[in-house]
Amino acid sequence: MPEAPAVRPDAPLLHVLTPKWLTIRARATAQERGKGARIGLLAFVGALFWAFVFGLTYRLLVYFKTVEEIGPLLAGKLLGMILIGFLSLLVLSNVISALSSFFLARDLDILVSAPLDWLRVYGAKLLETGLVSSWMVMLMSIPMFTAFGVAYHGGWLCAAFILAVFVPFLMIPSVVGSAVTLLLVNIFPARRTRDILSVIAVLSAGGLVLLFRLVRPEQLARPEGFRSLVDFITVLRTPTSPFLPSEWLQRAVMGYLTNRPDWLAVYLLWTTAAALFVLGALLHRALYATGYSKAQESAQRWARAGAMQRWGMRALAPLGVLRRELVFKEIRLFFRDTTQWSQLILLAVLVVVYVFNIKFLPLTGEGITMLLVNLIPFLNLVLAGFVLASIAARFIFPGVSLEGRTLWLLRSSPMAVRDLLWAKFWVGTIPLLVLALGIVAVTDYLLQVSDFMFFVSVTTITLMTFALAGMALGFGTLFPQFETENAAQIPTSFGGLLYMMASISMIAAVVILEAGPVFGYVNARLRSEPFDIQEMMIGFGAAALLCIAATVVPIRVALTRLEATERGSG
Repeated sequence: MPEAPAVRPDAPLLHVLTPKWLTIRARATAQERGKGARIGLLAFVGALFWAFVFGLTYRLLVYFKTVEEIGPLLAGKLLGMILIGFLSLLVLSNVISALSSFFLARDLDILVSAPLDWLRVYGAKLLETGLVSSWMVMLMSIPMFTAFGVAYHGGWLCAAFILAVFVPFLMIPSVVGSAVTLLLVNIFPARRTRDILSVIAVLSAGGLVLLFRLVRPEQLARPEGFRSLVDFITVLRTPTSPFLPSEWLQRAVMGYLTNRPDWLAVYLLWTTAAALFVLGALLHRALYATGYSKAQESAQRWARAGAMQRWGMRALAPLGVLRRELVFKEIRLFFRDTTQWSQLILLAVLVVVYVFNIKFLPLTGEGITMLLVNLIPFLNLVLAGFVLASIAARFIFPGVSLEGRTLWLLRSSPMAVRDLLWAKFWVGTIPLLVLALGIVAVTDYLLQVSDFMFFVSVTTITLMTFALAGMALGFGTLFPQFETENAAQIPTSFGGLLYMMASISMIAAVVILEAGPVFGYVNARLRSEPFDIQEMMIGFGAAALLCIAATVVPIRVALTRLEATERGSG
């Protein structure tokens, strides 16, 4: 008798997701020293962050509600601009995450060879991509939507409604990003697609800048720039982007909160998400096998000494062979990892948007005093410091952790650990300093500050840059993450959180020490009165000493830590 055909098992979607869930649960329940204190600190800082976002959004909404007729329009415009920023980040993040989830993950060898239905694999990897790419947006949206619900008395059902319309909003960029990545991998090998993603980042960056310029949020702060109130209300009523999911979500939420439900917006969200899911699944069925096969290929790379490298070798010759090669090692490692240097494109976008916002600040007109004109450039140092701290956390903090398992080679060599640390410090600090001086110089030029404020800004941002870089290297050495493969995950660790807290405290201390002398000098100039130079020397001297200490002490602590590790392993 002929044998009956074997029945292929058809595992459900939850069964496919079980290994990921077990991994997450094992990490969460692992017994580690000081884990409770870290969780408590993270919860405390997270609660403070949520309270800040909620308080700021709630105050704005309460102020908008006092403006009759156009209050809901202003609130809707604010929500629309926030959501369009979320959508831009989600699309780009999903494109990058889909490359790892669908083609480069370690569990794909088992999943692809297992007798699983293709739709199960697509659903599992799409869900994984969406969660990895969207968790930050979800955390940011909780206090924001809570503020909208409280300000407009939405009630408990408001949370369920927002969740019902927010799910398809997150689903749409996940499907689109996964489909774009699938097409790219079928055209290029996956290892080379990392380079192609930089092109996508450039296009996304240009689109984001263009989007901010088309929205022109600065005009909403100055209604007197319109010819009449009718023109102003017309701008508020006009959809920012009628064909984007962010506009549909904004209309659905604001319609529910103002007791005028927009069911068409809800319908568009869910039908678009469902249609894109079907199209994405069909595209996955047709192209995934070929794309996964190409993903196992590697791009050929040739090591040649170009003109830039020859020029660099001559320029760094005074450092000696060892220090010169350490510097080149750091530069090569940075540019070989596309996930590292491609984020410079996103950084450039943020800087451009920041400069545009400074350019369109209303520094003329009624209520704008000379003291306020001088106050804004000084507060600009705080914002620039936050930007630099974030960049240092992303690129300098992971420096020691990225050595990974090869750190034993450096420990076993006759090279001094001091040379390695200082090479990492200078390779990270010099580009950061160039960026810092560029931001401050351009923004001060746009603000047309006085020579005194320009000198104060340049000197302060230079000292703060060295301090932030030194602290990033020190904290990164004290709290290494050698087992982490993705460099983007290192700054979000416990050590990265401590570094950001310490950086914010340092920036605040420097600003407080300099605030008294600066405002005293400005007031004296406005009133044509003499100014006590001793107060300025004390304030600026204390700020300079703080920055120097924040630069040197963390590096010395890091050096001691690495030397102790070296002796302990011997």
